[in-house]
Amino acid sequence: MSGPVEFSRMIAARHLPAKPVELVADEKERAALATRFGISSVDHLRAEISLEAHGAAIGAKGKLWADITQPCAISGDDFATSIEEALDFRFVHPANHATPDEEIELDAGDCDEIEFEGEQFDLGEAVAQSLGLAIDPYATGPGADQARRDAGLLDEGAAGPFAALAALKKDK
Repeated sequence: MSGPVEFSRMIAARHLPAKPVELVADEKERAALATRFGISSVDHLRAEISLEAHGAAIGAKGKLWADITQPCAISGDDFATSIEEALDFRFVHPANHATPDEEIELDAGDCDEIEFEGEQFDLGEAVAQSLGLAIDPYATGPGADQARRDAGLLDEGAAGPFAALAALKKDK
């Protein structure tokens, strides 16, 4: 990882908490995350995660909840939305990586691994990355339909393939 981490919560790998860990972003962290993800604001961010050792790996399962304000992809006007996202990933020490020419196979479990070095891993950064992936960059707000009409854009029903067929049928 390079650069500042906006929402860091370091966890000691050898001393995992028995109870679920609750992470709550403060105002400064939420503002930094909003900037990082190119949205207007992160109004609330909370995650609850259970940690469990699986040999050398550490399993993390839980959920994140966030309230964000982002610009509508059509009108550009801000609108509020809520995110609830299941979390399921593993923290692992770096493995011997394949050489660039070597072919490797990945299964579904390989896609959620987060490497860490040393005796601690950053649970907060994992939550921040999950939030970033959960934000829909093409989300539309309540003013999207009006903005489409004002711009002279047809809605999907009037411009889709069935509309073209309906126009052909009217011509007969």
